[in-house]
Amino acid sequence: MDYRQRFRDLRIDNDLKQEDIARICGVSDATVGHWENGRRDMRIDCIIKLCRYYGVSSDYIFGLSEKK
Repeated sequence: MDYRQRFRDLRIDNDLKQEDIARICGVSDATVGHWENGRRDMRIDCIIKLCRYYGVSSDYIFGLSEKK
């Protein structure tokens, strides 16, 4: 599973909108949409922020572990 899909699933599971993620990462709503659709790669600082926000490991996000 692609890391973008993991983040999208986490967003949906937590009843968050793309706007919420944009606010957490300090980017535009459109940027989050580009991430989720695979048109842009996420910046590492955003990946770290979201891992901390959701309380998951980067291993989980990148598919190296199924343990959050």
